[in-house]
Amino acid sequence: MTAAQISPPERPAMTHREVLEAMSGLLLGLFVAILSSTVVSAALPRIITELGGGQSSYTWVITATLLALTVSTPIWGKLADLFDRKRLVQSALVIYAIGSILAGASQSTSWLIACRALQGVGAGGMTALTQVVLSDLVSPRERGRYMGLLGAVMAVGTVAGPLLGGVITDGIGWRWCFYVGVPIAVAAIVVLQRTLQLPQRTRREAHIDVPGALLISGGVSLVLVWVSFAGTRFDWLSWQTAAMVLGAIALLVAAVRVERSSREPLIPLDLFSSRTVVLAVIASVAVGVALFGTSTFLSQYMQLARGKSPTESGLLTIPMVLGVMVSSTVAGQIISRTGRYKRFMLAGTALMTVGLALMGQLDEHTSLLELGVFMALVGLGIGMVMQNLVLVVQNSVPFSEMGAGSALIAFFRSLGGATGVSALGAVLSAKASATIASGLAAIGVHAAVGSSSSALPDVSALPGPVRAVVEHGYGTAVGEIFLAAAPMGVIAFIAIALLKEVPLGTVSGVEAAAQESDVPLPELEPESEPEMALR
Repeated sequence: MTAAQISPPERPAMTHREVLEAMSGLLLGLFVAILSSTVVSAALPRIITELGGGQSSYTWVITATLLALTVSTPIWGKLADLFDRKRLVQSALVIYAIGSILAGASQSTSWLIACRALQGVGAGGMTALTQVVLSDLVSPRERGRYMGLLGAVMAVGTVAGPLLGGVITDGIGWRWCFYVGVPIAVAAIVVLQRTLQLPQRTRREAHIDVPGALLISGGVSLVLVWVSFAGTRFDWLSWQTAAMVLGAIALLVAAVRVERSSREPLIPLDLFSSRTVVLAVIASVAVGVALFGTSTFLSQYMQLARGKSPTESGLLTIPMVLGVMVSSTVAGQIISRTGRYKRFMLAGTALMTVGLALMGQLDEHTSLLELGVFMALVGLGIGMVMQNLVLVVQNSVPFSEMGAGSALIAFFRSLGGATGVSALGAVLSAKASATIASGLAAIGVHAAVGSSSSALPDVSALPGPVRAVVEHGYGTAVGEIFLAAAPMGVIAFIAIALLKEVPLGTVSGVEAAAQESDVPLPELEPESEPEMALR
């Protein structure tokens, strides 16, 4: 199998306008990747109710996407170090579009979960490759301002998603929540073809680490299945738990052995020799739990504990997303001007922790104004940290491992999110079921409404007293999962506090590739270099 290595270009650094033109398709692709999850969030309670699924199905519709995104991210990152990055981005968008069309035709929760996994593979490509291509275009010092743009696009996608999903669900049906992203993905492919011109690459032999990919995927998947089902389908202390945990450990240990001996490891283990990378990985896991774990269950809180429609639940999550958009954009601009990033990341993790702790006090009677303030704090914190963790790692790894290094952070952030959604979903299911069962017994109703094995309740169709019990059950249960997520903010704060702040570099990835290539290829003839690489 052949792959590619960048040939050294000779051209000045790109202007701001040139970078924005080259990034336009990337931003559009990233927007549709974010939209794939957020547009469904407001509609998900209704989708699961109509398809006859329960709390486990609700959790796995989210977890399947995060799992596929998680296990595919390092694969995409490795491919980015070997093959044409522009074609890889376009391929990721095609996979996403196919998954979206199939998901819209779902007739069961099982089919929907499978299609969401396919969407996750495409989204994983956009998550990993967007950061890598950006590293090609600008230096770490300038990258902060563009990281802010990425954060802003993610925030807009997160804002527009629930709103658009709510309007579509209430207006023309939830299936169009999946179809709506397809034309945007097609547009992104066309724009990328016209605007993104990366350097040509010389051919070299390459090896794709298939055994490593399979072992990592199997180990991570087994962990998530265990976390999702333990305590509901079987006891935490049971033979099923022992089998899954020991199986996951065996698979991941085997993956490490394979990665050590592989000629082209999927996750280069030498990256973990860097203290900066290790600490960034720890912080990324914590941020992933906070980001995905909280946003996943906000719509469920709004609709099942507060009786809001999908459109209303989308509108009510705006404070959190505006916080992400504002803080990522402002912090990115300041970081590019000053080259200092650690102070913002510390402030961000502190705000995130406080916001999660305050959201841990939720119940069905919490003031929506108070909730908006709490969500804004979480959003401000996440916006200061999430993209900058990638920046920190890109600033510390060689260009030859830029794809793997960038994907590593996205991998562990997604892993934290997937694990967090599974674990917090299990906590939510157990807490809500127990609270609802005791509440129903207290009013003389002996039914399994809201149990983990039954479909999610249609709150609007329940009698008044029963509805109050269900709203209380979900309101307090969602509060508990936010409180359980708060310590992850403390872990992220400690990890970032231990980071050594290194001045951001002033050389772009393309220029770094030229410098690295000058060593092994000192006699490269001018006529063998590519024509204008970046326009």
